[in-house]
Amino acid sequence: EPPKPAEVTATGRVIELEVTDEGFVPAKLQVKANEPLTLRVTRKTDETCATDLLIEGTDINVPLPLGKPAIINWTPTRAGAVKFGCAMDKMIGGVLLVE
Repeated sequence: EPPKPAEVTATGRVIELEVTDEGFVPAKLQVKANEPLTLRVTRKTDETCATDLLIEGTDINVPLPLGKPAIINWTPTRAGAVKFGCAMDKMIGGVLLVE
């Protein structure tokens, strides 16, 4: 399989997320299957348990430092709702709606 051209990574979608006292904002994201995503997640509060971001069905588990964006690259491969959220069973979290 030939390597993919470099443009493919550049055309991925960048989505800005924040962790506030309300949880993940926005909590619902519409994304497309097989479209590379870059999630830029900035934790702005110390008042919640959302100090990590996990994506259901993947091995993604990224610590979220306070006040600094964490970069998560992920490409959804099938349609459906994919939960993401904190390490405490995604008690605080949201949904990636994959088309």
